[in-house]
Amino acid sequence: MSNIKSRKEILEIRAALRKEGKKVVFTNGCFDLIHSGHVDYLVKAKEMGDILILALNSDSSIKRIKGDKRPILQQDERAFIVSNLKAVDYVTFFDEDTPAKIIDELIPDILVKGADWSIDRIVGREVVEANGGVVKTIKFVNEQSTSNLIKIIKDRYKD
Repeated sequence: MSNIKSRKEILEIRAALRKEGKKVVFTNGCFDLIHSGHVDYLVKAKEMGDILILALNSDSSIKRIKGDKRPILQQDERAFIVSNLKAVDYVTFFDEDTPAKIIDELIPDILVKGADWSIDRIVGREVVEANGGVVKTIKFVNEQSTSNLIKIIKDRYKD
C-alpha cells in the first residue's frame, strides 16, 4: 500500500496518530533531483519523532517559486522516490507557494526546516508553537543542492 496520501487522507492519519500519542515530525520542500543532502536531512528529521510526514511542493508551486525550467522531475516521480526512503513515513503535496495551510491543518508536534532558514522565518512556526509543538532546524552536512547539481551537469556536458 502506498504511503503517498491525499490531503484528506493525511489529515485522517494525523488525527489517528495524535490519539495514539505519536510524535509527528513535519517538513516540506521540492526534493527535485534527490541527493545526499536530502537523504541526510530526512534521516535527521525522522530521528526527532515517531512519524515523518513530508509535504512536497506540487509542480505548479515549484514553477511559481523557481521558474519555468523546474522541476526537473515531475511530482509523481519525486513522490515515488522520497516515499521509498526509509526515513519517510508519509508523503503528501501542497499546491500553495508556502506550506502554511497544510501546517495549520496538520499541526505537527515538530516542524523542521534546514538551517538555512532562521527559526523566526519558518512558515508555520506560530501555529506549531501555539499548540505546544517545537520548531527546529537541521544543519546541512554538505553544500549539495539541486541547483548545484544542475550547474554541474550543464558545465560538464556543454558542447
